[in-house]
Amino acid sequence: MVQRISVHVRSAAPADAVYKLLRDGASWPTWSPLGSFELVREGEGEPEGLGAVRLFKTNGISSYEKIVALEPGRRFGYSLERGLPLRDYVAYVDLTPRDGGTDIHWHSTFTPKIPGTGWFYRRFLGSFVKKVAAGLAATA
Repeated sequence: MVQRISVHVRSAAPADAVYKLLRDGASWPTWSPLGSFELVREGEGEPEGLGAVRLFKTNGISSYEKIVALEPGRRFGYSLERGLPLRDYVAYVDLTPRDGGTDIHWHSTFTPKIPGTGWFYRRFLGSFVKKVAAGLAATA
């Protein structure tokens, strides 16, 4: 069964500043619980362009993520290539300018590879995404 995660946070920063942090994988460990970053494969036209694969390591877990959406100041998206027992994991971070700041909506869908574990990964990843989104909003 498809699982869904949806997190809303607000940043006082403009959408372009929030988007700039999302585009810079090396910055993620400074504002999120992620441990380290490595660019595994460059994307189209630029290192972190569409199709780029970024590796994040945290507490012994490696997550390979492919950039699938880049809409400056509006949307950033990635899919999980490998690292967790999930299928079809895709996440989008939608940015909406509002009152001089930005509403951030970080949402994802996935299917667990192991039946019966969807609730666990929805809860675990939901909590993790809340921390990542809060760090993004505060740092921007």
